Formats: sequence, C-alpha cells, structure tokens
Amino acid sequence: MDDEEARTRLLDAAEALFYAEGVQAVGMDRIRAESGVPLKRLYKVFPAKEALVAAYLERRDRRWTASLREAVEAAPDDPVGAVFEWLAAWFAEPGFRGCAFLNAFGELGAGPAGVLDVVRRHKAELRALLAQAAGPGREELAEQLLILVEGATAVAALTPGPEPARRAGAAATTLLAAATATTAAR
Repeated sequence: MDDEEARTRLLDAAEALFYAEGVQAVGMDRIRAESGVPLKRLYKVFPAKEALVAAYLERRDRRWTASLREAVEAAPDDPVGAVFEWLAAWFAEPGFRGCAFLNAFGELGAGPAGVLDVVRRHKAELRALLAQAAGPGREELAEQLLILVEGATAVAALTPGPEPARRAGAAATTLLAAATATTAAR
C-alpha cells in the first residue's frame, strides 16, 4: 500500500466515522482499524489528528460545493430555487447529520487553527455561491440566503427530511420577490 492509497482509505474511514459519530468520539486507533492502514503509515500520512480532520473537511468541501454549484448552474432560470431543491435532496439522504463543518466547529470551537480555516473557507465559498445565485448587487440577499441555508440545515439535522429545505425555500422566494420589487422601484 502506497501513501496515496493509505490517504484515500484513511479519509474514507475518517469521513464515515467523524460525520456519523463526531470528531472527538473517534480516536486514531479506530480510524486505523476501520481503514486497515498500519499505524506507522497512518502517522506518516497524517502526523496528527488535526491534519486528518482538516483533510477530511477539505475533501468533503470540494465534493459538497461542486455538487451544489452544479445544481445552481443547471438552473439558470431559478438558481435560488435550485439551492433549496438540492438541500431538500441532501437532507433526505440516509445518515444525514447536518453540516459537517458546523459539527466540527461545534465540537472543536476555535481549537485547531487548520480545522477552523477549512470551516471558514467552506462558509466563504457557500456565501460566494449564494451571491452568484442571488445575482449581482444583491449582497444583502446573499447574506439572508446564507442564514436560511444554515438554519434549514440545523433544523434538518434534528428532524431529517426535505421539509426544512422546502420551508426555507419558500422564505427565500419571498426574499427574492422583495429584492426584485425593491430593485424595480429604484
């Protein structure tokens, strides 16, 4: 097993365990056992748990953001609606446990700087994607959409299913109509 295969196996195990059970609840021995990667190789690839957590979140961010961006770009006539439709599908996935980034931040706080940096970058990317969906000159709307997305995600973590996304999407439609009316009135 080379370092790349070990890295993939470790990240696969870390993602499944950290997302399902929490970062602090899962030790490196458990990651090693689940991945089948020898302890020496684990610490060669990820010298500390913080590095593994940051890498797990970075990989999740790339996949999550790319999927949401694809949904938004596939709906040029209703990019905001596409955000909430995408969320509804995500919230209904088996094993949904909310936002991995906020979950990690909630567990670790401002703790490991590398992890906090990944969480902040993810939220900045989400904000930028929502600004793109909201349209030019609608920074306030993008901030409101971010609050709706985060709130719906938190509610869905407690009661999984598409309804929180649908309710937040209805609120987004109201905000979008108000923003459009304000722009037209100028």
